[in-house]
Amino acid sequence: MYINNDEFEKWATRLSKEVSEIGKGLNSLINTTGIFDEDDNPIDNQDVSLALNVSHRTLQRYRSSGLLPFFKIGQKIYYKTSDVRAFVFKYQQQANFQIAEPEMKGVQ
Repeated sequence: MYINNDEFEKWATRLSKEVSEIGKGLNSLINTTGIFDEDDNPIDNQDVSLALNVSHRTLQRYRSSGLLPFFKIGQKIYYKTSDVRAFVFKYQQQANFQIAEPEMKGVQ
């Protein structure tokens, strides 16, 4: 198949415009200055899964039960850093209490 120079330039220009539009859309997701607090950037589902060392299904269960707040942009799930910190702190304290509780019963 042969494409003359004029057709190629039209195609390349159109492709360049499309890539620029996609880039603008991505920039709006990346540049969250002013939307979130300085240390409260969004974290995606995969990063939270790795940080908490849990499966995606476990995160889904946390979301469904309301334990971990989230929001969606398109089809992608995000969490606020502060919500993840609060979740870890709350359930870490509960886990520590449950571990310490049997020791206290044995002391009595």
